[in-house]
Amino acid sequence: MPTPPPAVDASGAADVTLAVLLIGPAGAGKTSVAKFWADRRRVPTAHISLDDVREWVRSGFADPQTGWNDNSEAQYRLARRTCGFAARNFLANGISCILDDAVFPDRPVIGLGGWKRHVGPGLLPVVLLPGLEIVLERNAQRSGNRRLSDEEVAGIHGRMAGWYGSGLPIIDNSQLDVPATAQALDEVLARALTSPPQW
Repeated sequence: MPTPPPAVDASGAADVTLAVLLIGPAGAGKTSVAKFWADRRRVPTAHISLDDVREWVRSGFADPQTGWNDNSEAQYRLARRTCGFAARNFLANGISCILDDAVFPDRPVIGLGGWKRHVGPGLLPVVLLPGLEIVLERNAQRSGNRRLSDEEVAGIHGRMAGWYGSGLPIIDNSQLDVPATAQALDEVLARALTSPPQW
């Protein structure tokens, strides 16, 4: 299991091997930012998307859009364990990783505790939380089972507001493009490395 990353000078954060969990509602830009950030780091870095891993199940896929039930929860848990195993494997081989998932502050069953168990105590969670109008606009550009109804998006966004006051770093990327959000992520991680969030 990886140990918490050592404290480093903020200017050297880009050279540290670490595990990041990017949290946010549908349409927050998690996957786009995670890919961009991983592509441009100075150390080897992998991107692991929980949604991609969930969709490895083809026949019998339990789509949460049709309702959260025992099957969708079981497949979510399996995907999270798979992502955690992959992350630990990458970290053990000197490769950083960034995972993305819509973790809810009010759902302990599928919350941060599971990610911490599966990835390790050094995991650094960061929340991307743009305004509702932004996530609605971005969601409208999606297709397939990644596109949610406006009502679902609004409900998810409202629940994500519970991260305020949690102690986790939050980036409002409403007015930021992907490169600027990735830069903000670097700045947040540099601070988190010197003073890890308590969670």
